[in-house]
Amino acid sequence: MIIDSHAHVILPTEKQILIMEEAGVDKTILFSTTPHPEKANDLKSLEKELFILNNILASSVSLNERIKNIKSTTAILKEVIDRNPSKFIGFGLVPLSLNYNKTADWINNNIVKNNFYGLGEFSPTSGQVKYLEIIFQASNELGHLPIWVHTFYPLNFDDIKELIQLAKKYPKVPLILGHMGGIHWIDVIKFAKENNNIYLDLSAMYTILAPTIAIKELPERTLFSSDAPYGNPQLFRKMIEMISPDRKVSEQVLGGNILKLLKL
Repeated sequence: MIIDSHAHVILPTEKQILIMEEAGVDKTILFSTTPHPEKANDLKSLEKELFILNNILASSVSLNERIKNIKSTTAILKEVIDRNPSKFIGFGLVPLSLNYNKTADWINNNIVKNNFYGLGEFSPTSGQVKYLEIIFQASNELGHLPIWVHTFYPLNFDDIKELIQLAKKYPKVPLILGHMGGIHWIDVIKFAKENNNIYLDLSAMYTILAPTIAIKELPERTLFSSDAPYGNPQLFRKMIEMISPDRKVSEQVLGGNILKLLKL
């Protein structure tokens, strides 16, 4: 089974399913989203959607506004999955800065009850990784749900090291490092080799060397994903098939690893 392990809701859903079919993707792990760059048809409209994204990455919205947005986009995510259960499964977002009890309640009410399989995408700004500890703690006590964290800009190397320390503190909680740490991908591969609960998301890399070495060093913990609409699953699948050392490894990366992680 070919599984795109990270993509965002694309509207209309029929368009997203067509993209999957063209790529030969059987199932997509779907994440909620506020911006919709797939709607842009020129530079001006794209900038408008990316402005929303940049505000999220910069954490420039209030907690109350963030909670409101998460509830809204989570409802859309659940609706898309419920209408297409053979095509999609979900990861659900949790607001940061809540206390432990409120975080646990949120996960139970908005993740577990919605039959989502993991937590994320978390996009903390630099200096905010500490707020993820409550997420790790809750996951550790609520079934070891995988945590997906965006690890290139605005995070820096110190932030990534802080995230690795959380992974070490909670070794039963799977941590997916989104985009392999950006420019810090070499160190991120080293970190993953030292910690069995760390998985590497292969999307949005700026050099073919990063996924090539990641697959060679960690064929059992590297994950095919497109980050659609920011990436195209057909292109990323083709890349993995080209750089994998053999068919068995290619099958692992393209679906086997995430199947095993999520116990699908």
